[in-house]
Amino acid sequence: MLSAVDVIRAKRDGHPLTDEQVHWVVAAYTRGDVADEQMAALAMAILLNGMDAGETARWTQAMIDSGEVLALGDVGRPLVDKHSTGGVGDKITLPLAPLVAACGAAVPQLSGRGLGHTGGTLDKLEAIPGWRAALSVEEIAAQLADVGAVVCATTPSLAPADRKLYALRDVTGTVESIPLIASSIMSKKIAEGTDGLVLDVKVGSGAFMKTEAPARELAETMVRIGGAHGLATTALLTDMSVPLGRAVGNALEVAEAVEVLRGGGPADVVELTVALAREMLALAGITGVDPAAVLASGGAYPVWERMIAAQGGDPAAPLPVATHVEEVLADRSGVLTGVDAFAVGVAAWRLGAGRARKEDAVQAAAGVRLLAGIGDEVTAGQPLLELHTDTPEAVTGARAALDGGLRIGAEPAARPKLVLDRTAADRTQQTASAHRS
Repeated sequence: MLSAVDVIRAKRDGHPLTDEQVHWVVAAYTRGDVADEQMAALAMAILLNGMDAGETARWTQAMIDSGEVLALGDVGRPLVDKHSTGGVGDKITLPLAPLVAACGAAVPQLSGRGLGHTGGTLDKLEAIPGWRAALSVEEIAAQLADVGAVVCATTPSLAPADRKLYALRDVTGTVESIPLIASSIMSKKIAEGTDGLVLDVKVGSGAFMKTEAPARELAETMVRIGGAHGLATTALLTDMSVPLGRAVGNALEVAEAVEVLRGGGPADVVELTVALAREMLALAGITGVDPAAVLASGGAYPVWERMIAAQGGDPAAPLPVATHVEEVLADRSGVLTGVDAFAVGVAAWRLGAGRARKEDAVQAAAGVRLLAGIGDEVTAGQPLLELHTDTPEAVTGARAALDGGLRIGAEPAARPKLVLDRTAADRTQQTASAHRS
């Protein structure tokens, strides 16, 4: 007879959990037979003592088994998805999903909302008048077959154990456990039933992982989990020390994504969109299509219009505009050598673009627009940023968050390298699983 106390003691004392222990404790916690305080103790033991690759794969499977796997059926194209660990100005999903669809794959992108200084894809899209996030499985499948791309909220039946455990980890200081982070992400992605997954693992001041070593460990752990579950998985380690693009905030980022889809936009957003698209198309087995050329030609924009319209949005409608805009000026002349992603993210959050609690509302028009980039020569008094908000009293806090976040020097500077590393499972395994029926 298993008990929560025995499972806690085993992990507390550094022992690997058995398959039976893992599946029992996750199922029992999901149905309420294991109390929050017991699961909190186990989560802390996992944080302190870790889990090996086998345990982590079993924990992931147990969370998948707590709910349903999406039954999308045959949508006429290979299914491939992408997940980002979150950052500042990370609007990549918005141009990426229609781009990959324009190149011949289907993208079922189940996304989330922002919390703290990192933005949420659903919050961004909800800045578009009429757009709705909640879709049924039948609606998701129909839109994939018709349009090739869906960005929507996770269905309630998908890995319910993860939702319950994530909320507990958030209030018990156990969020940082790499096995629990990896299994949280991968349980939902595997339950989507896609053929391939590309992970964008962020590293830097604006990311959850501040340094390369833990970010690389997280990437490798998730790739291993994907392989263990027959899901072709590739991970890119990408820089998040500097905001992506020039827009941070919901409507501001949608506008920038549209620029990219029309063949323009900031070079770093284009670069990362294309890099991830190439990885996704490779996993989908699609060759002979250059996503860079498709994006530059504006060929993905019609897919964007159809994707937004299919979910009730009006892609031609004006986006919300903030009622109050202030500029942040350069305090001296020189070269802009640093724009700290975390500082900008916190400023946008304080302006109303983000939320402190999941139930908080966000301002669609709030955020930060960058008027200069790293390496640009600036003069004293020149505007460097615009602060957008509907609550002018929030500007003081936003300016305080930016203190020290903008650095001006005398020497030339360049933006940090965007794609830092790549991790993938064995190519033979990936090719086989990417073409499974």
